[in-house]
Amino acid sequence: MNRFPNDFYWGASTAANQCEGAWNIDGKGISIADCLTKGSMTEPRKITLDIDMNNYQYPSHTGVDFYHRYKEDIALCAQMGFKMFRLSINCTRIFPTGDEEEPNELGLRFYENVFKELKKYNIEPLVTICHNDMPVELTKRYNGWANRKMIDYFIKYCKTIFKRYDGLVTYWLLFNEINIMTKPTGNWHHAGICNKGTFEFPTQIDDIQLRYQALHHLFVAGAKIIKLGKMINPSFRFGTMVAAYLYYPYTCDPKDVFYAFQQTQMQGYLCTDVTIKGKYPYYANKFFKENNIRLNIKEEDLRLLQKYRVDFLSFSYYGSNTLSATKSDDKNCGHGFRGMVNPYVEKTEWNFPIDPLGLRLILNSFYERYNIPLLIVENGIGATEKLIKDENNNYTVNDNYRIEYLKKHIQQVQYAINDGVDILGYLSWSAFDFVSLGTGEFKKRYGFIFIDCDDAGKGSLKRYKKKSFEWYAELIKTNGEKLE
Repeated sequence: MNRFPNDFYWGASTAANQCEGAWNIDGKGISIADCLTKGSMTEPRKITLDIDMNNYQYPSHTGVDFYHRYKEDIALCAQMGFKMFRLSINCTRIFPTGDEEEPNELGLRFYENVFKELKKYNIEPLVTICHNDMPVELTKRYNGWANRKMIDYFIKYCKTIFKRYDGLVTYWLLFNEINIMTKPTGNWHHAGICNKGTFEFPTQIDDIQLRYQALHHLFVAGAKIIKLGKMINPSFRFGTMVAAYLYYPYTCDPKDVFYAFQQTQMQGYLCTDVTIKGKYPYYANKFFKENNIRLNIKEEDLRLLQKYRVDFLSFSYYGSNTLSATKSDDKNCGHGFRGMVNPYVEKTEWNFPIDPLGLRLILNSFYERYNIPLLIVENGIGATEKLIKDENNNYTVNDNYRIEYLKKHIQQVQYAINDGVDILGYLSWSAFDFVSLGTGEFKKRYGFIFIDCDDAGKGSLKRYKKKSFEWYAELIKTNGEKLE
């Protein structure tokens, strides 16, 4: 088996709202993530437009204190040999309500210091411009991205960060998992839409017309961002970011096959077709007609989408899903998946299907369709974990399951490279433990580094290396040779 390319980016990903904490200091405003309560697999997270700390716990308020501990965390990533580190900028640190004329200098300085710290170790920052964050004031005022005014606010924010971090950041991701906007759960996290009657995150009141109009505004904003960024620095590289929806038909019944095909089109390809090919695909127009969706699209919008397209495609991959045209088993859940139980794949503790070969299939499918470089920016396994003492009396986590999970998936990445797919890198989810997005729990741990914190937000926040830490360090050191 061939080695990975010499310039292959190894690393891991994070998100500001899941790790930073420090939710109300140094001028930071309230974001939509700050309004999400703690939940669990049985207790859904709630959306509270006004913070109610007497009755609810808000995990993003503390995170794992990356805001104050970033030097320690980045040093640990450097010990593993990271070549790239994905993080997001919380826009409410820059423009607390979105309406300010001047940015918050303390927020700008924080991210500048983080980027400089990464550069100190020759780690390339990959920056998500919008990762499930926006000022809650813009939700209250405009219902988020449902209003076209959001584009102007966002451009102001991007102009500020592009100019400030020119020379520190080259790689930018536009919107995290933008294609989740094809589902009702995309309303809050991805668009800041809170329709009347919405209280629980999994059961949001949905207005399909409003949601797809918001998605269009995101598309237009993305094109304008690329135009702006290339004017400031032509070397900037922009990527779209989607959740990889790999749908298998439950049976070989043609109805199941076609149903899986249709779901793949709208959920799996719509957003990448628009941001990479530069136009709405034929099947989207059919879907809009059938669902009585009439989008307000300007001619200038279409010209922008065609002219300003992304340089690469990035995606998260947590498993495949299996669909039937006639029935559904909601027990098969995880990362937005609903469908039938696939008897040929195992599942994680949180019911995510484990399908390493599916990653190779996704990589080949994306590359065949778009022929642009690909970047895996999320892939990992969440598990309940406890510290134990090793043979040297040091605290660690014996996470052999994580090593096995990552090994099998990274092998498939290598196979895809041998297939001829152009892959820029592999970033695990995540470098260290932090708050889970879906449930708001801390016990669902994804990192190579264990952080002493419980679901109530209590603990020393001390960092401990898991067994997978050394395994990943050796893998990176040998550029993938230690997979065998």
